[in-house]
Amino acid sequence: MFGDMPAKLPQRIAFLLVPNFSMIAFTSAVEPLRLANRVAGKELYSWHLLSPDGKPINASNGILLTPEGPTDQIVNFDTIILCSGVNGHLYEDKNVFALLRRADRQGADIGALCTGAHILAKANLLNGYRCTIHWENLASFAENFPEIEATSELFEIDRNRFTCSGGTAALDMMLNLISQQHGHELAAAVSEQFIHERIRDRHDHQRMALTARLGVRHPKLIQVIQQMEANLEEPLDRADLAEAAGLSSRQMERLFAKYLHRSPARYYVELRLHRARLLLLQTNMSVIDVALACGFVSASHFSKCYRDFFGKTPRRERATPTPLPRMSMASAAA
Repeated sequence: MFGDMPAKLPQRIAFLLVPNFSMIAFTSAVEPLRLANRVAGKELYSWHLLSPDGKPINASNGILLTPEGPTDQIVNFDTIILCSGVNGHLYEDKNVFALLRRADRQGADIGALCTGAHILAKANLLNGYRCTIHWENLASFAENFPEIEATSELFEIDRNRFTCSGGTAALDMMLNLISQQHGHELAAAVSEQFIHERIRDRHDHQRMALTARLGVRHPKLIQVIQQMEANLEEPLDRADLAEAAGLSSRQMERLFAKYLHRSPARYYVELRLHRARLLLLQTNMSVIDVALACGFVSASHFSKCYRDFFGKTPRRERATPTPLPRMSMASAAA
């Protein structure tokens, strides 16, 4: 199981990099291992980079890394971490899938960073396991793999599977690994080297609190937005939103105008359109299914709203997608 003491040291970990992997997730996973060795004064871990064909491979930021060898070497490792990133949901390589399944049959602990859960799911390696994925990919993952239990946790460890939501969450997952294997004192010392004030556990939130994301602290406004985020498929009407927060409709309108410079209705539509864009680019759902999943009553109404906001129709978006930026709630309020 991931986190058990290895049979011998150093524990050899294979990092399988796929095109456009997330550099921050990768380095956040590797650097705690390096510092654990340094602080402990001995080699507890060794790490080895592999790519599908053994050739240099680009991260999503354009930096090129040179691996030690091709994917077929992963069967020689007891711990395998698949590193993915931009467009991980599109990755297809039957040879990689087969090799991962072979490593699983040999008893390896297999995990993934960022969007790598999509790839493990395609390889049929998450059936019967709990997993997590970056918050921006969670809705599309649930649509693509409804039979798999996906959570919004920072990271998940389920027997010999481990998944991480990405970014600096990989740092916390590896610090928890170090703590479990070699003690909290060592993990805390490594965390301090990173000037990382505390080691988060898996239950910490992936996303910033709404107050921090929006720069707004009005509790009733935050309560309304929380209701909106929780009800995208079946939008609540204005009166229900206001009543749940203890406001009149007029008071709610004034709060949105003062702090977010738009009406509640407009803000709600933009939330739903951002969700729709993620589903269009990350799933094979039909346009009408995307529309219904995001609370639009018809494909024509959805297409008009989408074109007005993004400058292209949903079908054109899917035909000529632009790189999908990491979106925050702040972008919806900009």
